[in-house]
Amino acid sequence: MPEADRFDRWCDLVNRDLAPTRVTSRHTADFDASASLFQLGSVQLSVLAFPTLRAARTWPLIRRSDPELWQVALVAAGSMWIDQHRSQTLLGPGDLVLYDTSHPYESWALAGDGPAQVVMLHLPKIRVPIPDRAMRSMAALRMPAGSGMGAVLGTFLEQLARQAGSWHERDAVRLGAAAVDLSLAFLGHRADAERLLPPETRQTALLCEIKAFIERNLAHTELTPRTIADAHCISVRYLHRLFRQEQQTVAAFVRALRLERCRSDLAEPGLARFPVGAVGARWGFTDSTAFNRAFRAAYGLPPGEYRRRSALCPLARSAAPATD
Repeated sequence: MPEADRFDRWCDLVNRDLAPTRVTSRHTADFDASASLFQLGSVQLSVLAFPTLRAARTWPLIRRSDPELWQVALVAAGSMWIDQHRSQTLLGPGDLVLYDTSHPYESWALAGDGPAQVVMLHLPKIRVPIPDRAMRSMAALRMPAGSGMGAVLGTFLEQLARQAGSWHERDAVRLGAAAVDLSLAFLGHRADAERLLPPETRQTALLCEIKAFIERNLAHTELTPRTIADAHCISVRYLHRLFRQEQQTVAAFVRALRLERCRSDLAEPGLARFPVGAVGARWGFTDSTAFNRAFRAAYGLPPGEYRRRSALCPLARSAAPATD
């Protein structure tokens, strides 16, 4: 857009599609920003990038229009300061924060070397079974996304932002439902209100946490259904039941992830000095014969041949044979 029109267009977009807010910035003459908004079933996802700005939502603006949302925001770049419900906090990249469209707030977004970037999930309050008092107690608090359910939710939002718009329309509803379940599980845990969440929400969140645990521990040969179950304080039988709901087994999930890591390493020129068997062992395949057999079944080539073809055709690194 023409430079002179950008800031006004941004304000119009925020007021119409998010919530009426008073925005000010010293970059109004050249407001270099982008906004992508996606409807995922009953929830909306916003991916925003913008220069340093201040935003304030006041009682008159709330009376004008209130979408009645809990906003779950992931700071992807830059920093953010927010003040709501008598809480103030400074956030950096990787932090999550919750705020309420039905009460006044003030925030500053500070750009760094590049624009500030925020990924926001807009949760309708009617979809949130956690009491308002408990939700308000968490508003404007820094919630790190470095471990546990915070890491699962933060990674999920990052992946949604990275792949925004590439999914099929029919998948949008499923992605929205997963985003709601993960957000509620994360917020319910922090509010000590997990008992109020539907069983399906708790199961979805637990399965995502288990999958993240598996990915972090793929290289460990002792990664078994027993160790996975013990790490999450559930029985092996319940673990298998969770995966059966997705028409998958625990062993198949682990094997597919390990094979994909091996495929990636075999296509990487910087790792060519490592024997094929060492690549397999790096990702938990202690039996080289079993590794060769599994790799060929998944990709149609033995691992050594796959490495040779990848070296001859670099495009093969990003165009691996599809797996079932």
